Amino acid sequence: MAEHLVKKTKAKRLRRKRAHLRVRSKVRGTVERPRLAVFKSRRYIYAQVIDDDRGVTLASASSLEPGLRSQLEGSAGGKKAARLVGETVAERAKAKGLESVVFDRGGYIYHGKVREVADGARDKGLQF
Repeated sequence: MAEHLVKKTKAKRLRRKRAHLRVRSKVRGTVERPRLAVFKSRRYIYAQVIDDDRGVTLASASSLEPGLRSQLEGSAGGKKAARLVGETVAERAKAKGLESVVFDRGGYIYHGKVREVADGARDKGLQF
């Protein structure tokens, strides 16, 4: 039984990796419009605003940060945490003068936590 779960997990990870490569072949961050990339681990959610031309991260936020963790009463990997990460990364990007980004869902389905990150960033004024 455990073997079946390992195979299923590997297949899921491979599907996401392929989808992410497909997305990344089309989505590229520039100085004018950097890329807002989302990554989910089993416990936390991360978001970065990246200028791919220079290879530089301009702003980032994660539910792992102590400042954000203190604002969460529940899980650091849930939808509330995802929305808070989206809002935080948007505030940090706006503080650096960024108004518009391209969204990179990281190969994940645009649903649940990934959607919450996007909605949180939009609520705080990032355009995409």
